[in-house]
This record gives sequence, structure tokens and C-alpha cells, in this order.
Amino acid sequence: QRQLVESGGGLVQPGGSLRLSCVVSGFTSDYSAIGWFRQAPGTERDGISCINVRDGSTYYADSVKGRFTISGDNAKNTVYLQMDSLKPEDTAVYYCATKPYTCSGSWEYYDYWGQGTQVTVSS
Repeated sequence: QRQLVESGGGLVQPGGSLRLSCVVSGFTSDYSAIGWFRQAPGTERDGISCINVRDGSTYYADSVKGRFTISGDNAKNTVYLQMDSLKPEDTAVYYCATKPYTCSGSWEYYDYWGQGTQVTVSS
């Protein structure tokens, strides 16, 4: 069964940190691009980071560059998103998704999605 399962969301104060996890299972090795997206109410789904688990190449949106770090543990079939220096504008539902081969910042190219995890940054 093909699935992605996110975890690690929650409530955090501005300036704090969270680490999201995405466990990926049931896919062939062609599905090597794992992306993180987020969507706040009334906004479009935005691509914020992606990793190609074959070669380790990564991508970051300008809005999170320098604050978020994506990494993968192939032995655990898990991709992580370490989020530091969080801001209230980072509040959103965060999703992981997968597509074949190379990363893309556009959600339209991703075939399979997790259920999402809520991140709220507030004092």
C-alpha cells in the first residue's frame, strides 16, 4: 500500500523549533523526490522544500531558506523537515508528497500525498 504519513506538528512559540517527519512506504525507487508543502487557510498550497533521496540534492523556497533543513534517512524510509526560527507566518498545514525522479516546487507534479500535520506558531 502506497502511503505517506506525516507527524511532528504542534503549537510552538515564535523563534521556536519543530521537526516534522514523513514516513514513506509502498513506492518503487522511481519515486525519489519527496517534497514538503504547506497551506494556510485561504491560500494556495506552497512548495517549501524537497529532497531527492537518490542523490541527496535539496531545494528550498526563499521563504524558508536558512531556517528549515530537509534530510532523509533511507534506512527508515523517512524524510525530515527541521524547522527553526519559526515565525507566525509559518502557521499552516504541512504536507509531504512524492513524485518520480526530480524535485519540483509545484504541487501539481506530485502524485501521492500525506494527510497533513498542523503547525501553529503563536505566543
